[in-house]
Amino acid sequence: MLDQKHRISRAPDGNGGIYRALRKEGILDDMTKRGVCYLHAHSVDNILIKVADPVFIGFCVQENADCAAKVVEKSHPSEAVGVVCIVDGKYQVVEYSEISAKTTELQNSDGRLTFSAGNICNHFFTTAFLKKVDSKYESELKLHVAKKKIPFVDNSGGRSTPQNPNGIKIEKFVFDVFEFAEKFVAMEVPRDEEFSALKNSDSAGKDCPSTARSDIQRLHKKYIEQAGGLVHGEECEVSPLLSYAGEGLEKLVAGKSFTTPVYLRGSQESLNIAHLSDIMYNHNRTYINL
Repeated sequence: MLDQKHRISRAPDGNGGIYRALRKEGILDDMTKRGVCYLHAHSVDNILIKVADPVFIGFCVQENADCAAKVVEKSHPSEAVGVVCIVDGKYQVVEYSEISAKTTELQNSDGRLTFSAGNICNHFFTTAFLKKVDSKYESELKLHVAKKKIPFVDNSGGRSTPQNPNGIKIEKFVFDVFEFAEKFVAMEVPRDEEFSALKNSDSAGKDCPSTARSDIQRLHKKYIEQAGGLVHGEECEVSPLLSYAGEGLEKLVAGKSFTTPVYLRGSQESLNIAHLSDIMYNHNRTYINL
């Protein structure tokens, strides 16, 4: 397919291309030189991600895991997430596009989905395991077919943007190394605290900027109220420089009342700092220096 009259269409090779990139760019060697032992890898479209979550990292280290995944319980059988499961004795992620509807609907005796561990692209790796993947397994990673709407040069010579999928991309996935691990673990986390995807425009009404903003504000409001504060309204944000996941807020907010929109910041932050919420929407914001 032609992207332009004299240019062939090209595309990234999926997030599984990271393994070749780590070697090609000398990153594995650099991490080894600097004594880096553990890595946290995550998608860029989850606003509730806990970067380098010490609980997750500590759990993986304690379990002596080569690699690991955070998962959430699927909300319904047809939810568009892959599932972490065992296939032929090996841990794998089976993508939602590669599993039958009948299989997704299977239930246990307690009524929960049999394949309920939804993959949210939130992973742990040891450097030693990544070096093993590079030297032995990178070339063995599966190739996945993704049907895409790909702009192309039509018969008239003009560039067309299709309304429906018109081509395929061949991709590798970051989680396809799980089967090569000697020790793999999964950690189920609360969806409302750790997963809010950003994939669509607001017109879709789900997995969009509005839902992402609402989810992080709701979580931060919860942090304040669990610490003994009271929040009137919904537009609420706690700076990560003040609290990573709600800890340490008690002495700052207990017994206090806050009216939104409000931003709780650390004392080291400047009045002129650009905040995520200021970028996403324009409101007069109440800054409270704690």
